[in-house]
Amino acid sequence: MRKSTRLLTALLLVIIGIGIGILLMLFRLELIPAHVPTQMQVTEVKRNSEPVELTGFHVDSGSSVREIAELVVPTVVYIETSVPSSERSMPDDENHDLDENFWDRFLPRGRSSSIGSGVIISSDGFIMTNNHVISGGRNLRVTLSDKREYDAYVVGADPSTDLAIIKINGENLPQITIGNSDHLQIGDWVMAVGNPLRLRSTVTAGIVSALSRDVQIINDRLRIESFIQTDAAINRGNSGGALVNSAGELIGINTAIATENGAYQGYGFAIPINMAFKISADLMEFGEVKRAFLGVQIVSINQERAQELNMPMIQGVEIIDLVDNGAAFNAGLKKNDVVLKVNDTPVNESNELQAQIALFRPGESVMMKIWRDGAYQDISVSLSGLENQAIEKWASQNPWDNLPELEDEELPDDTEMDPVHTFEQGFTIAEYAKSDEPGTFDLIVVKVLENSPAEEAGLKIDDIILSVNDVLVQDAESLKAGFENAPMGYQNTIEVLRGEELIQIRF
Repeated sequence: MRKSTRLLTALLLVIIGIGIGILLMLFRLELIPAHVPTQMQVTEVKRNSEPVELTGFHVDSGSSVREIAELVVPTVVYIETSVPSSERSMPDDENHDLDENFWDRFLPRGRSSSIGSGVIISSDGFIMTNNHVISGGRNLRVTLSDKREYDAYVVGADPSTDLAIIKINGENLPQITIGNSDHLQIGDWVMAVGNPLRLRSTVTAGIVSALSRDVQIINDRLRIESFIQTDAAINRGNSGGALVNSAGELIGINTAIATENGAYQGYGFAIPINMAFKISADLMEFGEVKRAFLGVQIVSINQERAQELNMPMIQGVEIIDLVDNGAAFNAGLKKNDVVLKVNDTPVNESNELQAQIALFRPGESVMMKIWRDGAYQDISVSLSGLENQAIEKWASQNPWDNLPELEDEELPDDTEMDPVHTFEQGFTIAEYAKSDEPGTFDLIVVKVLENSPAEEAGLKIDDIILSVNDVLVQDAESLKAGFENAPMGYQNTIEVLRGEELIQIRF
């Protein structure tokens, strides 16, 4: 072989090697998308929005349990994804030094699998599941209860509600009937179907323990939580599976558990199907969620505030601030208005109002019953989207990402104080020692993070925190303990002194 030919061959091999290296690096850095969302214009789902006569699963010697299981189990699938074992999932300690081997930064380290569940909602293969089941995964594989296997791809996902739609290419697949979660009542019998701990097609039964739970498990600025709570056994792997009523209708997507040991302890949570169905319909039609915004900051009404507003009952959600030119602002809603109903559906907690608005798209209108100045009023509100710049700025920020430390220059420099303390709710306090009570402190708010839960609730700089959940606080540790000891889903209440006024703040 001539010298020039050998040189050209070597050069070509080098170029090929560089190309392969670039592709590996892109794959490693996940710049090549794992899934390509698609749009689907028409598909058919089975939905029953009318109330059904519910019976307990325990009647007729268990025949109802068998019948519902036979109906539902074939519609619930096992989902397995391949998850990269990258430096982002490695512990940061002396045993996992990622900088020692240069090539490890570019070559794949291998992959592990992640499992979950999903529910077939159409005979042509659309599957509803949780976003956290498929997020970051590749090579989606779906297995039906009859052991048929399919490759799947992501149609769309919504981190704000932890929902996703994936698709398999099949025909005449078993599909579930979608019910109406608005008809659920505490005490109704329900059944959870999924794949906990890799145990395929597992069925458990229980009751609806509570409704409209906000347990703050979704880490997203626009999170919407209004979970169904159930004591039907749910464990890891149940995520994305079905929660059905005693008619076999899908009324929730199993999503999370409250636990201190990582396993089932009697508290499971499911996304109500009415919200999940709206989100899924958007994902199937547009590949993204068409989310409506009211443009308000709100707190739930308690007994004291109801008395201050001369309300006949303790109900509703108070508006404490509005986005300029937002939907509520343009409709004529005002600060201190109390929203009682949205289209005849009562709302008594902040997350209940959020969940109701989540059922609509921008441009659609809702009728709100409010309490203002001692009288009821009905106001029509045309909901907006993110095209409003003020709403877009407000919605795009995530106060939980890297809470900033308070800079020294932001603190008063004329008083000695203990170190400041920053809380995950988005505020920072400084402890000023009380001269008349050794070992106790005035807890003064010195910073409130923009768009944080604290700011949305109305906490302000220079507020003095006196108590949390009706327990007096003496220092930062007792304030922290007050938040930590609150039950899961509990709305915290702090009492602050603002000037000469005592104010209760709830978030």
